[in-house]
Amino acid sequence: MNNIKQDFTIRDLENISGIKAHTIRIWEKRYNLLQPRRTETNIRYYTPQNLTKLLNIVLLNNNNYKISKIAAMSEEMITTKSRELAFSVATNDEAINSFKVAMFQFDKILFNNTYNKLLHKKTFREIFKDIFIPFLDHIGLLWQTETLLPAHEHFISNLIAQKIQINTEKLQYSIANTNKTYVLFLPENEIHELGLMYLNYELVLRGNHTIYLGQSLPLNNLSYFLDSNRKICFVTSLTIQPYDDKIEEYFNEIADVMKSTDNQFIAIGRKVEKIQEMDLTDNIKLYKSVSDLLKLL
Repeated sequence: MNNIKQDFTIRDLENISGIKAHTIRIWEKRYNLLQPRRTETNIRYYTPQNLTKLLNIVLLNNNNYKISKIAAMSEEMITTKSRELAFSVATNDEAINSFKVAMFQFDKILFNNTYNKLLHKKTFREIFKDIFIPFLDHIGLLWQTETLLPAHEHFISNLIAQKIQINTEKLQYSIANTNKTYVLFLPENEIHELGLMYLNYELVLRGNHTIYLGQSLPLNNLSYFLDSNRKICFVTSLTIQPYDDKIEEYFNEIADVMKSTDNQFIAIGRKVEKIQEMDLTDNIKLYKSVSDLLKLL
């Protein structure tokens, strides 16, 4: 965790908030809205508290609060007004911003209130596609730039996972497709499972029989299912694992498992781009995203 930044540059603030660094500096100088600190070598940096305040300011400013009016508020008032606003609005941009604030403040109440407000206007599927997916994509970018603590990502991912699980449990388990079973799993040491969890929800919604195995499954476990009388479609999601120098070896092992069977294997995620040129058998399919796969189901 020590290699993840806990102090933020102005470029970090721009990436997270969507507000240009030039504008942030103007807000600092003209309105004294943020007070960056300086290192011993006089380099400016921002605290997590600065970041949270900026996100609250953006939420207010996007909802017709003038910067001059926000600048006249106390920090406590900015926090209170932004929370009230987050609870009362449910447009996509405001919801995403509210989820950012909830993530950086570890605020479960704000997350749930924002989500429940969205449910008055959108279905769960619409919330996931219109809001959670772009929000998670943004988190991915923050992770790549080392702007995010693992604790932040774990906190918000667990809250979203709870919503997927609750909505999956609500579905009527009337299996329409009795000939095929989808077995969903993640590779060893892979923990990013929200996309796979949502795919499981969509498959169950469509009347499919699924077996959800979750994180970090060794490939040799798949052989157990090949002895079944049912037609099996394995589905995995590749976000971090396998590492680039191991991915061809991983798919060669998959090919060994799948040879001489009528079963299918589907891999989704950004890692599949690394093996597009491999000569794979017809029963192994690759998709860049859950959305791409769902279009064909």
